[in-house]
Formats: sequence, C-alpha cells, structure tokens
Amino acid sequence: MSVGRLRRVVGLLLKWYAREARDLPWRRTRDPYRVLVSELMLQQTQVSRVIPRYEQWLVRWPTADALAAAAREDVLAAWVGLGYNRRALALWEAARIVARDGWPEDLRALPGVGPYTAAAVGSFAFGRQEVAVDVNVARVQERLGTALQPPPGRAADFNQALMELGATVCTARVARCAACPLATGCTSAGRPAERPAPATPRPRFEDTNRSVRGRVVPALAAGAGLPEGIAPDRLEPALEGLIRDGRVRRSGGTYALG
Repeated sequence: MSVGRLRRVVGLLLKWYAREARDLPWRRTRDPYRVLVSELMLQQTQVSRVIPRYEQWLVRWPTADALAAAAREDVLAAWVGLGYNRRALALWEAARIVARDGWPEDLRALPGVGPYTAAAVGSFAFGRQEVAVDVNVARVQERLGTALQPPPGRAADFNQALMELGATVCTARVARCAACPLATGCTSAGRPAERPAPATPRPRFEDTNRSVRGRVVPALAAGAGLPEGIAPDRLEPALEGLIRDGRVRRSGGTYALG
C-alpha cells in the first residue's frame, strides 16, 4: 500500500472514530494514574463490568498518592469481582512507586505494565507517538494486511480508533465489513471471520482452583472467614497459592487478606 494510500486509510479511520466512538469515562482524561487504572481493569474484563468499578475506584482513590496510602487488604477487597487479583496488587505497587519517585520515563518499570500498557498510557496520558497493540489492534492490522502508523501528534486518537474498530466492528467472531471504514482495500474484506478450532474440553470453572480462590477472597474481604462447602483437598491448595502470592496471610488457624 502506497504512503498516500496509507494516509488516506488512517484519515478514514480517524473520521470514523470521531463519529462512532463510545463515550467511555477513561477517554475523558489524560491523567496517567486514571489511564493506568482503566488499562489494568480492562485486562480480560468486559468494558460494561469495568465502567462502574472504575468510577467507584476513583471516588475512593482519586490519585496515585491516595492509592499508595491505602491498606493492601482494602485494595484487594475493592477489587473483588474484577478477577485476577494480581492486577490490583500491581496497581497498588505501581501507585506506591509513582507516589515516591514520580512517573518513570520507561513505564514498563512499573509493576503490571508490559509493552502494550506502556504504549497505551504513554500515548493517552503523555502524548507519546507510540502504537499500542492489543489483541484487537493486532487482529485489525493482520486482516487489513498492513501495519498502520499514527499521523504526527495523533497517536492517542489513532490507538483508540483501532481498538474501537476491533472491539465493535472487526471482531474476532464477526467481521462486519459493511460497517467498516477500511473495507475498501482490506485484504480480508468479505471473508468470513476465522472461527477458532474446537478446543479440548476444559473443566468447568466451578471445578478449578481459580474458582475456589475467587470464593475465598470475597469471603475474607467481607469478614466472613473461609467459605463453607469446599472440600479440603480443593480449599487447601487454593489457600496455599493465595498465601504464596501474598494475597492472604495466615496466623495460626485464622486467615485474612494479605
């Protein structure tokens, strides 16, 4: 694709985003702390679930300094229901670093921040000319058949636009080519979206160690002690894992959030 054509494609993408973008609360801020909160909450959690929790979190801890001063167990309790509690601990630890030292030049130095999150926070909060490649962006670029680049000074809008396109139009299961602003010239336009190969049957979530851990943390957060009705051979490995991860502490026969 020629340079001129690439520029036209990016222009179409940005115009589409300006018209179709969802009004999400983290898109109304350039505060790096608030952007980081949204990015960590959105990892493997649906937008509809994140919105109210994001807003509640910022009412309680509106700044990195406020979160840094919070008790670890309070942070874990506030995260209950979002899954993957290690994200809460990473966010808390990152806030403590920022409160003490400020934001590092290389955002990957913060706990829980990998290449994608660093590029997202870098572009959305600090205006850096970086492409944030999440699964949606990677899929759009692959189907399009070329890697788009943001125009000067527009990396934030560009990244949001590609993410939005992948989340709402060029989705994994359904490619809505008729609604796509980039369909003309797209190497995959009109083709059915690839369906993943049938996976080996997995155990029910209720039978997994993660399910047990997901019952233990809310129960301890509520001060109710360990949940009842879980067989010892399933409860004990979950408790050991939570203790090893620093999310639960044990004193004698009593357990509490770490």
